[in-house]
Amino acid sequence: MLWVPITLLASLAQVLRNGSQASLTSKIGTLGATQVRFVFGLPFSILFFILSLYIFDETIPQITMASLSWAMLGAVSQIGATALMLLVMHRRAFGVAYAYIKTEPVVVAIMGFLFLGDRLSALGWAAVLVVTMGVLVASVPPREFNKLLHERAMIAAGLLSGGLFGLSAVAFRAAIENVPQGSFIVRSILMVTITLTIQTVLLGVWLAWRDRTAFTGSLVEWRRSVGAGFLGAFSSACLFCALSLTPAANVRTLALIEMPLAALLSGKLTGKNMVGHELVGLILVAIGMLMLLLAALPSHF
Repeated sequence: MLWVPITLLASLAQVLRNGSQASLTSKIGTLGATQVRFVFGLPFSILFFILSLYIFDETIPQITMASLSWAMLGAVSQIGATALMLLVMHRRAFGVAYAYIKTEPVVVAIMGFLFLGDRLSALGWAAVLVVTMGVLVASVPPREFNKLLHERAMIAAGLLSGGLFGLSAVAFRAAIENVPQGSFIVRSILMVTITLTIQTVLLGVWLAWRDRTAFTGSLVEWRRSVGAGFLGAFSSACLFCALSLTPAANVRTLALIEMPLAALLSGKLTGKNMVGHELVGLILVAIGMLMLLLAALPSHF
């Protein structure tokens, strides 16, 4: 059950990172702010990896072609998912876009079973579905539910984004499992470092070629970017550690606790109270997460 507090810690760091990136978006644009996660996260990830080797008195684990291939798949899938997410959010209201994308836990559960043989109990599957329904209810006002059935191109883009996020989670878990030696923390942080390296190179080359303003913007705003990079690397390190301990569907479902955390933080900052459908949705999310934790408890409990 160690994956539970690790995932919760990752979600908190992710909410804080998103807040830092949001403050950067108005200055250096969406792509520039997105780049921060990789460019400024990579040095911290390398530092975390060196510290993990020292603390656990281990050597650098062997990196297999299988682990590299899965890491590449996860890195590219995550970039593609992010690009589609930005497209959907640009075209649609945030809530509707979020609803499309956060079908991810269901996709992760299916992909985890097909690719890795990860099996959830009946209660675990029910938890995934309840949490996903809670996200839908909280994200979309009742009067806008009909929008979920229109604009097929945006529905396809949103579902594909969620699918790619799901594929990235499964790929990252497979990458860690294919590292043949080392503690779960060392293997996980090694894969975070490799993944961030791939993403930094790919996105950096793309931005240098197509959008140099975004490429240099994060360097100009380096003081804010460093904080966002640290939080991003820390969140990723925690998520990868959790993925090494339990099926990806469990991690990605519990990670949706970032939604109520973000709502509470937003309420504190803006002074706005949650409306009815948001409260009902968050209650469903809470019930689903309780079901998930009960499903994950060892059988002798």
